[in-house]
Amino acid sequence: MIILEQLIFNIIAFTLFVIIFLKIIQRNDTSYVISLILEASGIVLSFFQLVINENFNIVVKIIIYVLAILLPAIIIILEKQNILFMEIVTTISVMINMLLGKNKIAKRKLNKLVSAYPQSYIGHKLLAQIYEKEGGIRKALEEYIQLVDIKKTDYKSYYKVAEILNTLEKKDEAAEMLNLLLQKQPENSEATKLLGEILIEQEKYKEAVYIYLDGLKYNPTNYDMNYNLAVVYTMLNDFQNAKMYYEKAAFLNTLEYNSQYSLAEIALIYKELEEAEKYFLETSQNEELEADSYFELARISIMKAEKEKAINYANLAIESNPKKIVEKIRNDSLFITIMTKINIPLNLENIEEKESKLGKKEQKVKKHLEETFEITRHLGYNNIRMSKKEQKTIDDIGKIQEDIEEAKEREEN
Repeated sequence: MIILEQLIFNIIAFTLFVIIFLKIIQRNDTSYVISLILEASGIVLSFFQLVINENFNIVVKIIIYVLAILLPAIIIILEKQNILFMEIVTTISVMINMLLGKNKIAKRKLNKLVSAYPQSYIGHKLLAQIYEKEGGIRKALEEYIQLVDIKKTDYKSYYKVAEILNTLEKKDEAAEMLNLLLQKQPENSEATKLLGEILIEQEKYKEAVYIYLDGLKYNPTNYDMNYNLAVVYTMLNDFQNAKMYYEKAAFLNTLEYNSQYSLAEIALIYKELEEAEKYFLETSQNEELEADSYFELARISIMKAEKEKAINYANLAIESNPKKIVEKIRNDSLFITIMTKINIPLNLENIEEKESKLGKKEQKVKKHLEETFEITRHLGYNNIRMSKKEQKTIDDIGKIQEDIEEAKEREEN
């Protein structure tokens, strides 16, 4: 029985040894040498047992079978699944080197792997991650493109390609990649947000509306999508829809004050002073929006004939950002009635204006809303109310501005 067992063992072990040996010759891949050495060790131990005509204990027998049969069998099975032994060995080695901070060695091993096996998914993926971590985004881009070519369903790499293209200011290529990704995976919130951001930056607001509306079908409670859609509607002067999505965004994230500030400005546009005041009081708690919020609260108080409150708010605004607010006050005729009561610093020219920490998008929207209010503040309340009742948008700001300027000219003449 023992002899039969040894015979079967040797036949299987030798066959596996030959298969692994042929792989070395066929692929010119020396990584299989490790497997051959381990397998040979198992065969030698088995042969030694036969020579001394004595059974080893169970632990030694398990080691023999693992080395001589199980290990090579696993290698062959994995390769049937297109998982190469060289990939496994290289991956383990690379992971160790990366943990030790030896990225140069790791890259050398990975480049050797992808040179021998250009279709090695794990090789290209690890290279992409290393290059990206080191800041070599162009090389990382090449590797992510390879990943997409190797595996068409690798949607994470699709997104990475688009993200890097956007970083490299290749907006159109990034948008094209994101559109392809959303065709395959429409629920991808990251792709939706990035594509929307690109379209906003390119001022393609109508296209952005469709992207965000489609994205919200799958992610209705996503703060960024709701907020960005509100931004898009704002830039299209569709303030009714903008208000609706700002309110959703504010509900989803009470710590983000940009939505409340935009809601306050929209309320001002529609002469809803109480609502505007409520929102500006909230945003005055935010350091970045504090000065502008107090300034707007001062203007509202003047409109409501509450001079003492207006003076107090104006002084708070100046205290927060003197240079910026004093200039705004001097350029606004509303403040004429309280100008003598406002505390303007004597050394104003020596004070630097605080640098805004708002993003470009937020600054653009804020400026647009403030300018829109400046235009519409000359319209009567009934005109604004009629626009809301009929669900109209103030979509021809330029025409309104022209009408106001013509009216002013007639008054002057």
